[in-house]
Amino acid sequence: MHKTIRNVYCVGRNYRLHAEELGNAVPEEPMIFMKPSHALVMMNGQTLALPEGRGEIHYEAELVIKIGKEVCPGEVINQVVESYAFGIDFTLRDVQSKLKSKGHPWTAAKGFLGSAPISEFMPFEGIDTLIESDFTLNKNDEEVQRGNIQDMIFSLQDIVDYVALHYGLGEGDIIFTGTPAGVGPVKSGDMLKLSFAGEDIGSITIK
Repeated sequence: MHKTIRNVYCVGRNYRLHAEELGNAVPEEPMIFMKPSHALVMMNGQTLALPEGRGEIHYEAELVIKIGKEVCPGEVINQVVESYAFGIDFTLRDVQSKLKSKGHPWTAAKGFLGSAPISEFMPFEGIDTLIESDFTLNKNDEEVQRGNIQDMIFSLQDIVDYVALHYGLGEGDIIFTGTPAGVGPVKSGDMLKLSFAGEDIGSITIK
């Protein structure tokens, strides 16, 4: 998987209720950060070891889009997105809070090994397919997050345009597009399962 994925872009605070639940202001333009490709791991039912002794680790379920070609100005989503998946942006929340208070970058809180579990990619058939259904995250068989791209502050088109303009977007780049409300901590033994349109698409157990 790592050979086919180049840059891993992520969008922060892209659902209004999530920004509010963390006490953050709603951004006026997309807030972009990155994870190393080494953070990626497939969600195939395995056990995933996460850092110990660094405070709470929070799950953040997200739609992930994969770019299929170099993005030029004026191109629409359907021309440039090749496939989509769903993933979890794991965050060392206590570490992030300390970094934010010092004005430091978020990499230590967001980019650790295993911080970006992801499902298999599925062919992108247009925005309408994604709007028709919600994605959900269950923790130990209880739904904790539910999202729909209609609730995004910045649309997929906004995000692709912004990233392409400021950083560049090309074949093999992926974008974690933001998380809805309901984020919370995980502990050893928790089982997390992602679903879309009622279909289970990936799971992991935390160690």
